[in-house]
Amino acid sequence: MSLACGIPLLECVYCLACARWAWKRCLHNAGHDSENWSLATVEEFEPVPRLCRYIMGNYEDDLDDPQWEPPRGYGMNSHWVVRRTTYEDTRGRVTPYLFYVDHNHSDIVVAIRGLNLAKESDYAVLLDNRLGKRKFDGGYVHNGLLKAAAWLLDTECDTLKELLDKYSNYTLTFVGHSLGSGVAAMLAMLVVQNREKLGNIDRKGFVVMQ
Repeated sequence: MSLACGIPLLECVYCLACARWAWKRCLHNAGHDSENWSLATVEEFEPVPRLCRYIMGNYEDDLDDPQWEPPRGYGMNSHWVVRRTTYEDTRGRVTPYLFYVDHNHSDIVVAIRGLNLAKESDYAVLLDNRLGKRKFDGGYVHNGLLKAAAWLLDTECDTLKELLDKYSNYTLTFVGHSLGSGVAAMLAMLVVQNREKLGNIDRKGFVVMQ
């Protein structure tokens, strides 16, 4: 009798625990991850709007004849774009990207596009993952994003190395929008672990998630 009475109680406790987990899960957002971070200084935040414009400019077919230019423009010189890819170039392994040599700020920028809702290959990258599928540097990362970043680095390491050799006092910046921001984050980690591919550079990666 006592056992039979205890079963409904255990069910109630289990249901309450599941409800609490679901409630916290649904209300959790990225703000909770950074709520204890200190505020960025003016100097630290200064590049963010500029880099966001570069990412937006990557969606234009022609920077000299833009279709969606923001009020203050993209702030880009089309002659400083040294590499630009399409989905045909990347074969769906990663979203299109461009290399922009920003001579005004002594910076080599790799800007990666976000998810295209009309491209199945982008969904393939996004969905190529499951819990615990890919270990990396003592933790776990998104498998599809890491594979996309690895493909980009393997494909473009010679071009990046040439640019870094030519502009040895420039910084190297990885930025991306949406899906591209995840690839940019993975790319920064891969470069740190494989610095020899870019000539053992000592660079600071900067990732913008838009």
